[in-house]
Amino acid sequence: MALKVRRVVTGHDAAGKAIVTIDEVSQNLRSARPGAQACVVSTSEALPLAQARDKHDGLRDTGTTHADGTVFRILELQPGNTPRNHRTDSLDYAVIMSGEIDMELDGSTTHLKAGDVVVQRGTVHNWANRGTEPCVIAFVLIAAKPVEVGGKVLQAFG
Repeated sequence: MALKVRRVVTGHDAAGKAIVTIDEVSQNLRSARPGAQACVVSTSEALPLAQARDKHDGLRDTGTTHADGTVFRILELQPGNTPRNHRTDSLDYAVIMSGEIDMELDGSTTHLKAGDVVVQRGTVHNWANRGTEPCVIAFVLIAAKPVEVGGKVLQAFG
């Protein structure tokens, strides 16, 4: 089943009244590997944010992060998705929205289920769905400096 994300964005009218400016089912689905589908919900390109933003910020081309900015992405991983270890130069906040998933780190595995939250700080990791149902994860990714351990910079990859 295809990932379906309803994107509701609020803002203000000319008089300053709070309103819904966008209410749509997102069409910008991407698949970077078999068994995985992602949707970028929103992005920002600088912190602190200007509240009056481009209403199409969810359609902006993006990598993992934007310099000094954020990416809000929803990821759906089907059962048996292909493992792919990677490290990103970002601080990642994740909420497991549905299903279950294994987060693999250097030689260890943590089993997560709907309602669990994860804060990732530039770690080498992989998401592996060994269950029978899709797993949906919401991520807010914030650009960060590369991790440095013992004077050595750990490079992003993947």
